[in-house]
Amino acid sequence: MGYVILGVGAAGITAAKTIRKAEKEAEITMISTDRQVHSRCMLHKYLSHERTAEKLSFVPEDFFETNRIHWIKGKTVTGLDTAKKKVILEDGGEVPYDKLLIATGAESFIPPVGNLREAANVFGLRHLHDAEAIDKMAESAEQIVIIGSGLVGLDAAYGLMETGKKVSIVEMADQILPIQLDKTGALEYQKRFEAADASFYLGRKAAETKMDENGRITEVILDNGESLPCDMVIVAAGVRSATAGLDGEGIVVDRGMKVNDYLQTGAADVYAAGDVTGLSGIWPNAQKQGETAALNMMGGNVEYEDRFAIKNTINFFGLVSLCVGLIVPETTDVVIAREDASNYKRVIIRGGKVVGVLLQGDISHAGIWQYLIKNEISISGIEKDIFDLNFGDFYGIRDNGEYTWRTA
Repeated sequence: MGYVILGVGAAGITAAKTIRKAEKEAEITMISTDRQVHSRCMLHKYLSHERTAEKLSFVPEDFFETNRIHWIKGKTVTGLDTAKKKVILEDGGEVPYDKLLIATGAESFIPPVGNLREAANVFGLRHLHDAEAIDKMAESAEQIVIIGSGLVGLDAAYGLMETGKKVSIVEMADQILPIQLDKTGALEYQKRFEAADASFYLGRKAAETKMDENGRITEVILDNGESLPCDMVIVAAGVRSATAGLDGEGIVVDRGMKVNDYLQTGAADVYAAGDVTGLSGIWPNAQKQGETAALNMMGGNVEYEDRFAIKNTINFFGLVSLCVGLIVPETTDVVIAREDASNYKRVIIRGGKVVGVLLQGDISHAGIWQYLIKNEISISGIEKDIFDLNFGDFYGIRDNGEYTWRTA
């Protein structure tokens, strides 16, 4: 059996490990545009010079040799022939497969604003080659505009500020980290960034740019007419599934690559996992998808069930936050918040069930919240302080003395 895996991220690497563990003699080929395995979650560590490119890898140096995996690195797949079961590389080469896994991830979305898409000094931050290009230009760039204040945007800002760069961050929402935190939690990070000399332009959009004769943007003009001088622009305004060139017969793309409950695409023997599917944007889920797809490629019949992906951990300037579930409450929800000098906690309750929690400061013993939210466990009838809940409040004992966890 010949397995081909496109992409060496969390989903692709996990799939390769799963296949090799079960099938010692199978032929496994991995193809990637990337020339080095790396964790995209750690790219800001490269910008801050805390880690070298090699230290961003999440597999052993001899991973491919030890697992007898043929890695075609630095090559982009530009075509897919699902009828003849082969992938076509940018240099015209062809790689046949018996089973194919598409785990190409996602690409930064550059909005069609001014010259953002064609300028030579505009970057996303999704891959190691993005970080390398940013770091090289940062050698001479002093003023940097970052569009977007989500985790990627603030990661980029934090990394560059560590090397002494001046950053200006533009965010269309009226707070930073609008998807991850409420205004109270976000303000604590904003204060810390501003104290370190970052500038924020909230409730503003990039509306136009000015580009010089060298093809570099020198000013980003906001929707209120304000101009931000810059030497470089980093765009962190969302991602799009990396599906370019992967439109073979039976493949359906609608935001993400469409798959069924077994992570099969509409093409025979072609599966997809990770960010390319649009199912989840968090690392553990991508790994689980890679494992599930691999098991099914080997003849299994395993459904992918863990689609819960609303979880983020944030750590800037030593302040840690954990958010699970929903952040924005509806008018009929019950919101309970508690704040002191070092901690902020907020819970959203809907219909007697916890649907969202935000912990900032001390996030210990947080596992109970993911259990309650993910499994939609009712807390009705429990009279103790909600912030003192623990797993002991949600188990019972069967007639035979066996412990049983509440599942609804």
